[in-house]
Amino acid sequence: MKLTTNQRFILASESPRRKELFGKLGIPFEVIVSGAAEIVEGNLTVEEVAMNIAISKTTAILKENPSAIVIAADTIVSFEDEFLMKPKDHAEAKAFLQKLSGNKHQVTTGVAIYGEGCSISFAETTLVQFFELSEGQIDAYVATGDSLDKAGAYGIQTMGGLFVQSIQGDYNNVIGLPISRLFKALLSLRLIEIERGLNS
Repeated sequence: MKLTTNQRFILASESPRRKELFGKLGIPFEVIVSGAAEIVEGNLTVEEVAMNIAISKTTAILKENPSAIVIAADTIVSFEDEFLMKPKDHAEAKAFLQKLSGNKHQVTTGVAIYGEGCSISFAETTLVQFFELSEGQIDAYVATGDSLDKAGAYGIQTMGGLFVQSIQGDYNNVIGLPISRLFKALLSLRLIEIERGLNS
């Protein structure tokens, strides 16, 4: 299957994981990092917070690129109504993993698609169950530094995935971009099309 587009797409993310996932669409795109702050304000749901942050990333880039379609995402891990964002240091990363040990948590990614005649956002949530973790396991993983740039202090696609007992929902969403749902959204908005073969 080949996808085509006549749009200029910008992915507003510095995450190599989101870049790799978006690349699965096989369409041209640029990466421009948004300087928007990831701020949690007000008494909002995790879905609202994730979508608001994603929207702020797109609008910051659209100011300089008004003719483009800008796509942004933000992922938040939540446990017992607490938002576990990217840990600020090793101590906080350890504290996050201690909370997740043996428990089920939610991974929510907010996605925004903004551009001329287009302004939609959505959120996808995946449930993740962790095994019970020993202090030694947590310390050894935190020492690798892998925790520091990831919501919830772990990466399911790296050695942090060894802590995962099961998931309910979209695996790619836990990595940082629900690419299947994004694909469907872009199709419905007619921003991309499936190229028809000669024999179709």
